[in-house]
Amino acid sequence: MADPRVLYITGWMRCGSTLLGNVLGELPGVLHAGELHYLWRNGVLGAGTNSTCGCGSAVTACGLWSRVIAAGGDGRHETARRMVRAQRALLRTRHTRARLAESRGTAERAPGLDATVGRTAAIYRKLAGLGGDRLVVDGSKYPAEAAALLGRTDLDVRVLHVVRDPRPTAYSYKRAKDYIDPMSPARSSGYWTAFNIASELIGRAHPGRYLRVRHEDLCRDPRRVVGAVMRFAGLDGEAPVDETGRVALGRNHTVTGNPDRLSKGEAVIRADERWRAGLTVREIAAATGPALPLLTRYGYPLLPIKEAGSWIWD
Repeated sequence: MADPRVLYITGWMRCGSTLLGNVLGELPGVLHAGELHYLWRNGVLGAGTNSTCGCGSAVTACGLWSRVIAAGGDGRHETARRMVRAQRALLRTRHTRARLAESRGTAERAPGLDATVGRTAAIYRKLAGLGGDRLVVDGSKYPAEAAALLGRTDLDVRVLHVVRDPRPTAYSYKRAKDYIDPMSPARSSGYWTAFNIASELIGRAHPGRYLRVRHEDLCRDPRRVVGAVMRFAGLDGEAPVDETGRVALGRNHTVTGNPDRLSKGEAVIRADERWRAGLTVREIAAATGPALPLLTRYGYPLLPIKEAGSWIWD
């Protein structure tokens, strides 16, 4: 069997990666795994939130994931606890530089790293034989994990960096939801900056295996952007979305992610504009400040103006 081809999505949360992954998952031979990083904590140990498989079953009862987990060979919960500990010790965003140095062969690999990402690679191989023979999409969004995976010779990994304006991202975190705790605009944008800078490091280290797209461009011209992502991932054929952003979504096996992944039928890729009326001047300023180093780089304006009760960009 050829080395599994993996599209690893990185960036900060609430960027639209779940919907994009599900759109790609409608292509023949493409399997969207969701946020695979959380298979162990959410799916096996049940210690996180939003851990139902996209098919509607518990992850450990899902026909696909139960086979993947069983293929591990040793104690299910023991393996999961060991993986969670290793992820925390080796694959946090702060570890991205070290993982990149290792992937480029300029630093000795950290103890335990090969075993940890090796288990993830084994899951990719299993998924490639269960419907992902052309591509496995992993929306975990951990830059250090992407960096470590790029260092493996038994995987064909491409990294897709998805960026969204930090102001609507902050609005998404303004109130608690069933699956996420609330976060202040300043804290959300602090994470936004850290995750995006770490993702940029991947692009500098592996430019041929990195592509950055903006959430706003995906919403504005979904067929073009999905087509560009397909070409980057080595997929031919037509994008499974029309010019208006409509796409028919079937059942998926996303291990975790935005709860919208549980929905089936017609969906429309479009911008969520509720943040324009939902953020105050103070919240706009708080979300803008930590993101200043990257705003203009990504084509986002620095200053909004308010008109007819909502924010527009000058």
